[in-house]
Amino acid sequence: MSGPLSILHVSQPTDGGVGRYVADLATDQVGRGWRVLVASPTYGDLAAETMDAGAGHLPWTAGRAPGPGSLLDATRLSRIVREARPDLVHLHSSKAGFAGRLALRGRLPTIFQPHAWSFEAVSGLVRPAAVAWERSATRWATVLLCVSEAERRRGEEHGIHANWRVIPNGVDSELWRAATTQERAEARTRVGLDDRPTVVCIGRLTPQKGQDLLLTAWPAVATEIPDAQLALVGDGPDLKKLRAQADRAVVFAGQRDDVADWLAAADVVAFPSRWEGMSIGLLEAMARGCSVVATDVPGAAEALDAELVPPEDPAALAGAIAARLSDPDRAAAEGRAFRSRVERSYPLQKTRDRVAELYEEISSSTGPSPL
Repeated sequence: MSGPLSILHVSQPTDGGVGRYVADLATDQVGRGWRVLVASPTYGDLAAETMDAGAGHLPWTAGRAPGPGSLLDATRLSRIVREARPDLVHLHSSKAGFAGRLALRGRLPTIFQPHAWSFEAVSGLVRPAAVAWERSATRWATVLLCVSEAERRRGEEHGIHANWRVIPNGVDSELWRAATTQERAEARTRVGLDDRPTVVCIGRLTPQKGQDLLLTAWPAVATEIPDAQLALVGDGPDLKKLRAQADRAVVFAGQRDDVADWLAAADVVAFPSRWEGMSIGLLEAMARGCSVVATDVPGAAEALDAELVPPEDPAALAGAIAARLSDPDRAAAEGRAFRSRVERSYPLQKTRDRVAELYEEISSSTGPSPL
């Protein structure tokens, strides 16, 4: 394929880890001289970040949850693809994966990247239907790209057969510097927290991220460390329910653009997720030199190479958090080790380069396909 590549990224999430991932790839690929377009809803940060990077943004009206409207989402996306005429389409997360594969059906080189499997988010009769869809739809993906080996294995365990590739997430360790002891106190002042043992949990307020499990665990932590404080950073559909569950002393910080300060303010950063692919927020916490307590979900073991907490186990979660709050030297040593590991194993530029290499590999082995 001659000339610069023409890439269309498609994403329903416009913030959080997926939104940041798409914006970062778009920025890098514009710098390579490629024609880069991003189709997404107009709310959130992704549209503005896309255009700031010099990429084109194409409004795509799509709801987050599956339902009857998903077929209309696919129809809208089909029109966008016909007008954009990309060489390659990169579908991010479950809604784009559904709508994009249904719309394209293999007529263009297509990468699907689940960023955590859709079937993990559902239960009952919907779950086997979601698994069946993922098994069937792989025939419409040139490559199924995972962010961790565990995410790939999870797909294989559910009978998904695909042309697999694994490219772990990465983080810019120059942008996310290790926080010093002095910076921790200063960061607490900036975000409005007291200078006392602090646990921070950053993520969209949803069942996936497990903040309800952390709130269930918190009374046991507070019993062991009476002056400990907890802050939940993020917004989402579970806000009202979580507020009702929480002690009045728990801080609900909302959606913030000063996440680096919140990480610096923490003695421990908690990731009580029920499922993941590989959490970018986890890598950012490691880069800031934070002690991390995380559940044993896909990507966490690879990233941390450390003791993990079983999912859905508030007692174990409480014990792991309290152990670190009561032993600051241990927490500090973990933070230094995590910082070193993320610098060594998860540099952002390596992720960018490997994705670019994958695109070039696909484009060199496939010719143009009329829609």
